[in-house]
Amino acid sequence: MTLSEFKATLAQSQPPEDIAPALQALWWDAKGNWDQAHDCAQIREDMPGNWVHAYLHRKEGDLSNAGYWYRRAGQPVATTTLADEWAEIVATLLSAR
Repeated sequence: MTLSEFKATLAQSQPPEDIAPALQALWWDAKGNWDQAHDCAQIREDMPGNWVHAYLHRKEGDLSNAGYWYRRAGQPVATTTLADEWAEIVATLLSAR
């Protein structure tokens, strides 16, 4: 699946069934459901889940908590726009599938 194909699934009412929880979290975030996104990000404490968790707390404005999750994910604290970070995470996770 490409980034464009992933974005096209946002027209649906549910995320694709065959994507990992971290990608489900980003799907829910794009749909405006931060709480559902956060729940999905917490399903697995692995690099993808921790990275998405960091992004979500950055989006929330909780930069201290975001910093903790960036460190857990082994990722630098993002300085790009939230939209750019979202696309970067999605593209990275899709390429790792």
